[in-house]
Amino acid sequence: MVPVLLVLTAKESYYPTFWKLVRGWSHLLIYGMGFRLKKQSDQELDRNQSYLFCPNHASLMDPFVLIALSKNPIVFVGKKELVKIPIFGFFYRRVVIMVDRSSPKSRKRVYEMAKKKLRGGTSIGIFPEGLVPEDEVILAPFKNGAFSLAMEFQIPIVPQTYYDCKRLFSWNFFKGGMGTFRVKQHKFIETKGLTSKEDMEILKQKTFDVIYNELSSDKLYMKDTQRKK
Repeated sequence: MVPVLLVLTAKESYYPTFWKLVRGWSHLLIYGMGFRLKKQSDQELDRNQSYLFCPNHASLMDPFVLIALSKNPIVFVGKKELVKIPIFGFFYRRVVIMVDRSSPKSRKRVYEMAKKKLRGGTSIGIFPEGLVPEDEVILAPFKNGAFSLAMEFQIPIVPQTYYDCKRLFSWNFFKGGMGTFRVKQHKFIETKGLTSKEDMEILKQKTFDVIYNELSSDKLYMKDTQRKK
């Protein structure tokens, strides 16, 4: 796929086509590994609207699930450390908005790049925990970045709950198995008119509560989390 990827990542205008290719690849990967997808939506996406997707993060499969489920092209904001991975890192640098959380200059660059990307229905994807938490943690505290971006561009936040990725595709090589990835797309959280730091904290807590309450009420998720304590 390298020659095709080199062409499709050469220009920003090619990104919608690149997205279709990556979506097809994600479906092939998920279903080819013996998984299935089951999505419940409290609110449907508008193909011409930009959003900020905020799922919980517990597995390497999470980005592929998000990609497979969204017809809206999504640009991810990710850690710069992943650039070091051979081959993957080369293309990662070309399509992902990289951030160095220790650098104010880097965070400013994220805003500038996001502004260029948020056109024609392109959305932003961020895992707000900023890491993959330990297995016994239900949901790690959220970082501020996702919510600052959403407020800056006045776009809705789309909380998504992934119940099964951690259980079925664990970081532990000897755990997991084939099954269904259940996903719930919650009602969007609006950001219009929100500008202050206090607004951001409320927004962050509201998004956290939506996902945390969903995970903590799911018997399969909690059974697996408690088993690993």
